[in-house]
Amino acid sequence: MKYDVAAIIEGYAQGYFLMADEHNHLGWYGSRDRTLIPLDKSFRYPKSLRRILNQGRFTTAINRNFTAVIEGCANRDTTWISEDLKQIYWKLYQAGYAHSFETWQGDNLAGGILGIAINGAFIGESMFFQIPDGSKVAMVKLVEHLRDRHFVLFDAQMMNPHLERFGAYRIEDEDYQQLLGSALSRSCHFA
Repeated sequence: MKYDVAAIIEGYAQGYFLMADEHNHLGWYGSRDRTLIPLDKSFRYPKSLRRILNQGRFTTAINRNFTAVIEGCANRDTTWISEDLKQIYWKLYQAGYAHSFETWQGDNLAGGILGIAINGAFIGESMFFQIPDGSKVAMVKLVEHLRDRHFVLFDAQMMNPHLERFGAYRIEDEDYQQLLGSALSRSCHFA
């Protein structure tokens, strides 16, 4: 399974996700509930972020520096993105499934979101920032991008206070599986 792209995509298509534990052992995980970012009008963001968006401080790009986004997402005191998982993301990127949605300030990578796109489903794996508000702007612009491409699902996997500010919500696994099935039946192209 380690680098078998088809098997990895099949795992994600069944609602599982890969993570390394504290000993860097890679495994498949599931959840009784999932956190989704809404792609409809219930998506929201703070007014202060609206001002930043209007100022045009950041530009966005897809896959401009994929490896830097992986490294940025993994660069934490405690991370579940092991060296093996970095290699898997790279293989998924080469196969057209993994993507980085990035914000830039001039020539500086400001932030980004790492995710896997399978038909109409985008599974957000991680996000980071190097310049304040870089990842927040990436989130808003990514939602706009997914809407424009007619995606059905933006899976953020696990809830946190940052995601709640954007209208993220939890759904039970049974409902998630139905929505995932609907997303997988739609032909969408991320990049």
